[in-house]
Amino acid sequence: MKKIITISREYGSAGQVIGQMVAKELGYDFYDKEIIDMSAQESGLSPDFIAKNEQNLSSAWLYNLLVGTSYAGFSTSGPGQPITNHTPIMPLADQLFNAQRKTILSLAKKSPCVIVGRCADYILSSSEEIDQKELVNIFIYADMEDKVRRAIEQYHVPEKDAKKFIQQANKRRANHYNTFTENIWGDRKNYDLLINSTTLGLENTAKLIVQFVQKAI
Repeated sequence: MKKIITISREYGSAGQVIGQMVAKELGYDFYDKEIIDMSAQESGLSPDFIAKNEQNLSSAWLYNLLVGTSYAGFSTSGPGQPITNHTPIMPLADQLFNAQRKTILSLAKKSPCVIVGRCADYILSSSEEIDQKELVNIFIYADMEDKVRRAIEQYHVPEKDAKKFIQQANKRRANHYNTFTENIWGDRKNYDLLINSTTLGLENTAKLIVQFVQKAI
């Protein structure tokens, strides 16, 4: 049986809830937003900053634009100091991704778990530290009508803005994933199972995933 499950998901597909169900059924640890606090400790960045920006600082050029330097630029270690040729700058986006990468690898090596989002599928699939026979990557999507309803009822998105909000949220996820990995977000080649949560409903989708994990070779 697979011991490490990653769940990538469209906004509004209830991937987080389904992941929690799967983890509970299997007796696995579950990680989603908990990774924010762990990554904060790893990077020294504040949890609030990570929560607000983990999918918004999607490429190094944005940080470079803000500080007026190139990726290979240098700076002194003190805040507010002029740029010099002493200490290398790591762009904030890269600091954040690197902290989450280290956190995800550490969690996956510690105990059986379900990890939601944050490019975990790519991070673990491309790591020599992880036994690939223990890993399964899943992508959850849903019909737009279902995603809109969930966005309105559970996330309190105004009805008139819901569809556009969902499209923008998924675009941010795709941009972030496509920037920091060598894969394309949602491409079937990256996953062992893709499933529409609208078709079976949340509980049955979770049960199907559990059966898949238990039977996967």
